Amino acid sequence: MRYAFSEADRAFRADVRAFLTANLPEDIARKSELGQRLAKSDFQRWEKILATRNWLTVGWPAAEGGPGFSATQRYLFEQEYSNLPTPRLKQFGIGMIGPVIYTFGNDNQKRRFLPGIRDSRDWWCQGFSEPGAGSDLASLKTRAVRDGDEYVVTGQKVWTTYAQWADWMFCLVRTDPDVKKQAGITFLLIDMTSPGVTVRQIPMMDGDKELNEVFLDEVRVPVENRIGEENKGWTYAKFLLSHERLNMSNAARSRRHLKRLAADARAKPHPVAGERARIATRLATLDVELSALELMELRILSALNAGRDIGNDAAKLKLRGTEISQALSQLALDLAGIDGLCLDQNWLNGLGDSPKDQRHGAALADYLNMRKLSIWGGSNEIQRTILATALLDL
Repeated sequence: MRYAFSEADRAFRADVRAFLTANLPEDIARKSELGQRLAKSDFQRWEKILATRNWLTVGWPAAEGGPGFSATQRYLFEQEYSNLPTPRLKQFGIGMIGPVIYTFGNDNQKRRFLPGIRDSRDWWCQGFSEPGAGSDLASLKTRAVRDGDEYVVTGQKVWTTYAQWADWMFCLVRTDPDVKKQAGITFLLIDMTSPGVTVRQIPMMDGDKELNEVFLDEVRVPVENRIGEENKGWTYAKFLLSHERLNMSNAARSRRHLKRLAADARAKPHPVAGERARIATRLATLDVELSALELMELRILSALNAGRDIGNDAAKLKLRGTEISQALSQLALDLAGIDGLCLDQNWLNGLGDSPKDQRHGAALADYLNMRKLSIWGGSNEIQRTILATALLDL
C-alpha cells in the first residue's frame, strides 16, 4: 500500500527531523541508544525541550493547548521521533489522562491539570489494576464512599508504573457495589501526597524499579477531582484504554531496532553450521511482519483522515506490535550470546564501568522487561477475545 504525502507533509517531516537532531541531548541519546535507564530528571529535561515547540502533547488539539497536528502530521512526527535514539515518552499524562480531561473534564479541571502535563511539571500514574482485577478490570474492589464534598477511598492498586515519581494518579474506584460491575465505577484524580497514600516498589526480574503497589487507606479525595459523573467511570476508562493501545504498536522504533540487529548479525561470526542462515531467516520474517504492521498503521491513518471509525484496530496494533517487540528482544539476546547474559545494575543505571561490549549490555534486561508487553494495556489474550467477539459476531 502506497501513501501519498504532500509537499507540506514532507517539509513538516524535515522540520521535525532537524529540530530533534539538533536538540536531543547527547547524554540522553547515548543512554537511549545503549538501553540504559533514564532518571526522571532526564525525561523531564527532554520533555521540556519538546514543550518549547509544543511537541510534547502531539496528539492534543490546538483548542486544548496542543499543536493541533493532523493525523498525518502526528504519524510523521512519531516516525521521525522513533528514527533517533530518543527516550520513550511516558504516556500516562500525555497520552492517557490528558485526553480524558480535555474530553470529559470540566473547565476548571482543564485549567488546573492540562498546563502541568503540557509543560512536564506534573507526572501521572495509572491506578487501574488491582490484585484480582487486572485483565478483568471491572472486578476492581477499591472502594470510594461519598462523605460530603469528599470521597473516602480505601483499597490497593498494583503494577502501578512510576508511582514513585508521580504527583497524581488517575484511579478507578467502586462507588456502587450493588449494580452490574461495569456500572458502579467512578474515575477520580488523586494527589499522591495525600495522607493515606503509600507506595511500595515491586522488584522486577531485570532489577528495574518502575513497578509499584499503591495502598489507599481512607484517602480523602475532593469531589471536584471526579471526572464526569459518578458511576460512569467505565466509559472514561474505555476511552483511555483505546488511546493507550494506539500508542503500543512501536512500529517505527521496532524498525530501527531491526536495522540495528541486522547490522549486528552481519558483523558477528557464526561458528555453528547453518547459524547464519537461521539468523537471516529470523530477520527476514521479522521484516515481513513489521512491514505488515506498518501497512496496518497506514490503513488506520487513511481511515482517520477520512473521518472513519477505526473500530478494533487499536487492539490489532497492540497485539501485533507487542509480539514483534518481544521477538526483537529475543533475537537481540540470542545475538549477544554470552556477552548479553549479565545484569550490571550500576551500568544499566548509568553508573560505573561499561560492560565488555556496550551494544549488548542491556540485552538481557531488555528481554526480561519486554515480557510485560503482552500483559499490560489489556493482555494479548484479551485483545484476541475482543477481536474474535467483534469479527466473528459472537
